[in-house]
Amino acid sequence: MSEGFLTIREVSKRFAPQLGLGDRIAARLGGAVEARAVQAVSEVSLTIRRGEALGLVGESGCGKSTLGRVVAGILPPSGGEVRLEQEPVMANGRKTTTRIQTVFQDPFASLDPRMRIGETITEGPLAHGLVKAAEAGSFARRWLETVGLDPDFVTRYPHQFSGGQRQRVAIARALAMAPDVLVCDEPVASLDVSIQAQIVNLFLRLRRELELTMLFISHDLGVVRHLCERVAVMYLGRIVELGPTGEVYAAPKHPYTRALIEAVPKLSGGGAAFRPIAGEIPSPLDPPTACAFHPRCPLAIARCRIERPALREVEPGRRAACHRAEEVSPAA
Repeated sequence: MSEGFLTIREVSKRFAPQLGLGDRIAARLGGAVEARAVQAVSEVSLTIRRGEALGLVGESGCGKSTLGRVVAGILPPSGGEVRLEQEPVMANGRKTTTRIQTVFQDPFASLDPRMRIGETITEGPLAHGLVKAAEAGSFARRWLETVGLDPDFVTRYPHQFSGGQRQRVAIARALAMAPDVLVCDEPVASLDVSIQAQIVNLFLRLRRELELTMLFISHDLGVVRHLCERVAVMYLGRIVELGPTGEVYAAPKHPYTRALIEAVPKLSGGGAAFRPIAGEIPSPLDPPTACAFHPRCPLAIARCRIERPALREVEPGRRAACHRAEEVSPAA
């Protein structure tokens, strides 16, 4: 696989809150009104190789979905850039390519309830000249069959499908644009466990058959382990660990990664006690200084409170943002 197919360079994303009517009036009258920006993503750099599936994991609120939307060209970055084969994904605040498509978490929310499934699948390709109007019907049927649905479903509406079927339609809609990169934002989180397995297997098949490159965002470490060659762990807007999935899961180099893995319920283990991650994820409005994980970290030392650790190579192919990465023990 070639290096540098999809490149994320120092990407940051800030959200500046809008002042309410009361705050605007207070400001006009000379009152002290503070509108602090939320730093959702901070200086993230990643490279995804052609044909690779990279998993992005972390707790809710860590910024992984925001990063996914920046990569897909849905949100403009506040800093940095995303390039696909050295071409920028966005220019002047607008997406410049259709080669990156997204599958969202909730298919019921992402599909237009007023459009028939066939129209949903062909709307984008027709707008971009990827298919002729006379061929739209057979085009939609072919993609429904590709994702494991009856081609005759083209005339149905989203409410006539189950959750798993709706997600297959959403996948077909994304693939109909002939993307090279698929950004999957928690695509199985809203589905039953048995259906999750079917969708994950569908992704595995489609990725192999269509030679897709994937950024797979999830809080489910088991799904990521099954689907992705490498995994990036995100905490409070920053990447804190990156490496081959099997190696990261077997011997994490960041205390947060270790805590995430230990928090996963296990069927075996002789009745071992469940150990959740200590404390709450800090507010992005007021993040901790230096290492953002130090208030929750069992290995924190004075240096962690005054110096932010760089994301450095700790082993060949392994990177971690921790001053004590070499001292982190394997997950239990």
